[in-house]
Amino acid sequence: MTTETHEHHAPHGLPDWAWYVGVPLAALVWWLVYGQLIPFSEWATSLFPVARDSHTGEAIAFFIYDVPKVLLLLTGIVFVTGVLRSWFSPEKTRAILAGKNQIWGYPFAAALGVLTPFCSCSSVPLFIGFISAGIPLGVTFSFLIAGPMVGPVGLGLLYGLVGWEIATIYLIFGFTIATVAGFILGRMGLERYLQDWVRELNAGPVGDLPEERLSLVDRLKIGVEQVREIVGKVWIWVLIGIGIGAAIHGYVPEEMMLRIMGGEAWWSVPAAVVVGVPMYTNAAGVIPIVEALLGKGAALGTTLAFMMSVIALSLPEMIILKQVLTLRLIAIFLAVVSAGILATGFLFNAIL
Repeated sequence: MTTETHEHHAPHGLPDWAWYVGVPLAALVWWLVYGQLIPFSEWATSLFPVARDSHTGEAIAFFIYDVPKVLLLLTGIVFVTGVLRSWFSPEKTRAILAGKNQIWGYPFAAALGVLTPFCSCSSVPLFIGFISAGIPLGVTFSFLIAGPMVGPVGLGLLYGLVGWEIATIYLIFGFTIATVAGFILGRMGLERYLQDWVRELNAGPVGDLPEERLSLVDRLKIGVEQVREIVGKVWIWVLIGIGIGAAIHGYVPEEMMLRIMGGEAWWSVPAAVVVGVPMYTNAAGVIPIVEALLGKGAALGTTLAFMMSVIALSLPEMIILKQVLTLRLIAIFLAVVSAGILATGFLFNAIL
């Protein structure tokens, strides 16, 4: 964000008191709306002439719920990180996380992901916020991988399905993949493969005044400007990505997956990853599929590799990330994470 952009687009006309009243009021409205997304999606789905438990009904409900959820998260997180960025420029953030201290950023980000109850598309707003705040790319990847893969919802359901021993091993493997993959990606120096507008955002000043001279209202204005700039660029891709995900979510080809993953052939693990990547559901949605696959005789490692690929490498997530990352960086990300998932699948099949 350049100084010129900030001067032309930030709403300077409001008096300071309006900002002090308006921002808390907007936060309250945000919270109330977010809390009503489930009943709203159910009500809106009921207006369509389809059965709620049909494939089409599932797809419609998923879309109506996920689109406002992701857009609300994106707006809120980008605003907060924009305000915080006014105190911590990208250069200062990188300096804090540089050198020896940065090594702890990867497991910390992975641990934050484990504690965050978000699916892959819902984790993207935080990823974008971290990137725009100047946090190193590899560290943000550790969060992006761990959040959906070993988040608390899916992990809790997995404990109930396969027991604490296997679920704990899964947690260890998922946390390790997120940490190691983030470290590898961070060491590859891939910042040059961010989209141009993201690199310009990180390189630009945070406002018209030096960081230490900005008032609170100035910082709030910067947060609003960040929302306009970032959400304005990616919102249409959120709709497209979740639209594709909703269609897939409503029509999961369970029988085809059973044919692919039910055998003991070596290729069943990579096949499970290939099948899982184009799909999209959250951890709670994939657990019933995992249960059905295990009940029909699918190998545990193959099934867990499928679960990891669905919730950590979904196609809708990649479509949204395309607005932040170049295709080359997305391909590198997919390759590194897929390698970790394949290793997990093969090891589980070998030891269990």
